[in-house]
Amino acid sequence: MTGAQRDDEREAAAEASAPPAEGPLAAAALAGAVDATPGDAAPGGGDPAEPPADPPHWLRNVVLFLSGQTVTLFGTMLVQYAVFWYLTIEYRSGIYMMLAALFGFLPQAVVSIFGGVWADRHNRKYLIMGADAAIAVSTLVLALIMMTGFDAVWLLFAVMAIRSAGAGIQMPAVSALIPQIVPMRHLIRVNGVNGSIQSAMALLAPAAAGAIYAWSSATTGGTAASLIPIFFIDVVTAVIGVGILAFIPVQAVRKASDVETGYFADLVDGVRYIVHHAFVRWLLVVFAIIFVLTVAPSNLTPLMLVRSFPAGETQNVVNLAVLEIAFSIGMMLGGILVASLFAKRSRIGLIVVSSLVFGALSIGLGLSPNVWVFFGFMFLVGLAVPFFSTPSMTLLQETVEPERQGRVFGFVGIVMAVAMPLGMVVFGPLADVIPIEFLLVAAGMLTFVVIGLAVWLPAGQRAITAARAASQAQDPTSGAEAAEKAMHRDV
Repeated sequence: MTGAQRDDEREAAAEASAPPAEGPLAAAALAGAVDATPGDAAPGGGDPAEPPADPPHWLRNVVLFLSGQTVTLFGTMLVQYAVFWYLTIEYRSGIYMMLAALFGFLPQAVVSIFGGVWADRHNRKYLIMGADAAIAVSTLVLALIMMTGFDAVWLLFAVMAIRSAGAGIQMPAVSALIPQIVPMRHLIRVNGVNGSIQSAMALLAPAAAGAIYAWSSATTGGTAASLIPIFFIDVVTAVIGVGILAFIPVQAVRKASDVETGYFADLVDGVRYIVHHAFVRWLLVVFAIIFVLTVAPSNLTPLMLVRSFPAGETQNVVNLAVLEIAFSIGMMLGGILVASLFAKRSRIGLIVVSSLVFGALSIGLGLSPNVWVFFGFMFLVGLAVPFFSTPSMTLLQETVEPERQGRVFGFVGIVMAVAMPLGMVVFGPLADVIPIEFLLVAAGMLTFVVIGLAVWLPAGQRAITAARAASQAQDPTSGAEAAEKAMHRDV
């Protein structure tokens, strides 16, 4: 997984790159759902066991939302790829890769502490629009400064930190908003489709970034000024994305003026909820394992590419773009498979299997004998990502009450934003003294051991049972109750 994409996946990101409808992506029939109307029960007092009717216009709202987020994501990915490539080619240092991870993720972790509370108290649409606008303004300022000829590397790190802080607000708001506009029974398919759309953008973005960066680099001599055209494109896409989002009707789940407790009390409540919610706690541990042992070392694959398979400055840019494209094609196909053939498969089963696959593919990347085999393994990594990210998101949406989703997604963002740079603090400096190939193989083997223990221990066995119980519930609240009963059974 490359740096930009692992974020999403985070995304994915991320990229990720988010949790489910009553868990991070709530059911539209719940309070605060877009266009939801009272009395979702079947007309004439039908069977209460029947699922509630889909709210009107939900599909239109979902299409608009995903379209706006896709446009914004495209610009964001252009910047991520170009900046990461510039640092990789210019410095070829594991220390700089570590710094990029720290500035790109730690601010998100800090802001996510409060971002989740804000997402539960305020209108999530306005939070997303505000975060996107702030990121666009910071990028515009950076471009204007660099046009004067001042291009110190700390400027890049500063703007990366601002963009990361914006993500700390945006990520929990986006993750918690989707369940408001998507009926629960459609969540995994919408999540899968969303993953495929993002993967398609991830396929287009590196190709576009490579072409623009190569052209700009040829005219500027490979200096940091090569990034300026890409910064302006990001500003334009952000304006378009914010404009589209403005047309979607979204109301706050709770009005801040109606909440008697303060921000700190809400934050403490969120921490207490996660500490006592055994299933969410277990899933966050798995997230942390994957981001430390898989995402962090895979951020070194671009550095391995230019070190182990050098091809000259121009061809290195092309190879970096091909690496990203191979990953994106795999992720797009994986998203399609999850949304279609695997939509009804065990969520927890997909998570466990894909985690073990990540370990095997990390070993494969480290043992690649040539650049084409390396590209092939990166394609397979991308293919595996949706099999982890989509069911993880859906499970959270199915096991967390709507009024707490923002805070839970905030903590998911914290785990991802802390775990990856924590891993890079170890792997980054080591990459300057130990071959990256060895680090990838070691990380893959350790992934097998740690994930195996996480599943084999009693808490893992109860988590598997809890996930299956939650997937059979008709709404997130009952899903949360079923999961909690299963996690505390025989304890």
